[in-house]
Amino acid sequence: MKKYGLIAGFPLVLSLITGMMLGGCAGEEDGKLKVVTSTALIEHIIDRVGGDMVDVINIIPPAQCPGHFDVKPGDVQKLANAKIFLMHGWQGEQFTDELISSANNPDLEITVLNINGNWMTPTVQKQAADAVTEALAGADSANKAAYEALAAKYKSEIDAKGAEVQSRLSGENLGEVKVMCNEQIAGLVQWFGFDVAGVYGRPDSLTPQVVKELVDKARAEGVVLFIDNLQSGADAAKQMAEELQVGQVTITNFSGGYDGTGTWEKAIDYDVELLLNTLAKQQ
Repeated sequence: MKKYGLIAGFPLVLSLITGMMLGGCAGEEDGKLKVVTSTALIEHIIDRVGGDMVDVINIIPPAQCPGHFDVKPGDVQKLANAKIFLMHGWQGEQFTDELISSANNPDLEITVLNINGNWMTPTVQKQAADAVTEALAGADSANKAAYEALAAKYKSEIDAKGAEVQSRLSGENLGEVKVMCNEQIAGLVQWFGFDVAGVYGRPDSLTPQVVKELVDKARAEGVVLFIDNLQSGADAAKQMAEELQVGQVTITNFSGGYDGTGTWEKAIDYDVELLLNTLAKQQ
């Protein structure tokens, strides 16, 4: 992981100064609240509850693991021009401390969204929407009512999509399908209705001994599908699935992880299609 001090090196200084001169003026002219997010999970919600009142820029690409992100000079510039920075506070976001220091923006408001559970599940997505709305309203009280109205609309849409997906999956008997999945998506996989027999970590944690134990457990439990998390290692379980001659699929845990999944709803639909198509091929 690349690391930066308070402002390390002339190229970074030049980039930062240029960004402040250009980006700062733009923010004042359009009157929008300038927000930076650490992940696409937060960015997507801001798009929905912030509307035209917010100018949001995300840092970590949606298909990338936050724990393997390399800070770039342009990321420092983003924070130098922002009013508020929203982040998860995950262990994988340790780079943010130095990023914030390097931005040298005394007016930057930092909000850590301490929300437990998988953000792709409807319940947690609604909790996150409330937390994001509160943060935006706190930084821009003049538009508080507008943020709350958009949040209420979005939460209604979350409920509708959640009910639609559950209705579609209700006839698939997924409760009888034993799977193993990446630990980061266990909550989502369970919400889909699968019987999760075990979980595993990122590829760098899958030592030969760990793999053997997982394979033995999967065989004993009758696991028929391994579900990988795109952001934690797209093919982490491929070897185990091949050894057991069962299915393997990689779903996205962030909106925008795959092409055409730029919203929460589209990402959920995409994951469902991947899962059902993979199961169908095994029959």
